[in-house]
Amino acid sequence: MALHYLLQDKKYSVEHLLTSINAYYDRVSMHGLRRELLLQQINALGIPNSTIELPEQPSMAEYEGMMKQAVTQLQEKGFECAGFGDIFPEDLKQYREQQLAPFNIKTVFPLWKKNSKELLNEFIDLGFKAILVCINSDLLDISFAGRIIDENFISDLPPGVDPCGENGEFHTFCFDGPIFKNPIPFVIGEKTCKKYKAPVNTKDDSSSQTQKSDMGFWFCDLLPANGH
Repeated sequence: MALHYLLQDKKYSVEHLLTSINAYYDRVSMHGLRRELLLQQINALGIPNSTIELPEQPSMAEYEGMMKQAVTQLQEKGFECAGFGDIFPEDLKQYREQQLAPFNIKTVFPLWKKNSKELLNEFIDLGFKAILVCINSDLLDISFAGRIIDENFISDLPPGVDPCGENGEFHTFCFDGPIFKNPIPFVIGEKTCKKYKAPVNTKDDSSSQTQKSDMGFWFCDLLPANGH
């Protein structure tokens, strides 16, 4: 939706997409989406792109270093703005602004402060289609993994879960919509549950920091329809 809004805004020209990839798993970071489906999605959008190839478990310092390198390269090519789909996390917005300020890159948040429920309904009404590929197992049960977002989706969400997953409740793969040249075909694969160490809210890696409990996520694997 953020891309859809930006493509309609005459103040901007969207000329590059940047995606972080976990190179160890060859999948989109956090989402767990296979690289091949990402490439099919990008081809359907028809916008130039590049990736940030992250290691299996990157530290924050490694992540920020690789991100700065990518931003520097884009800045040298004349890019002046970076668009994000955030809706209301103030800390994340501030983080993006602070990280890009030294590069004189303007941050753009086309969905900022919009109502999540209204936004998702607009998403559906416009003809966008998405499937849940990653869910927080503490907030959603396994039935939501691999579920297509439709008119009944919002009413079926448990209380407290944001309709757009803005608190990290779930991540999706958008496979069709008005900005795509064609839908991206896929086959639903197996569902797996994985545990991760919850991030510690600290600016250093001091061993004195207390580690939070593990976080669990259900992943729904999507396979390219061509079987490759």
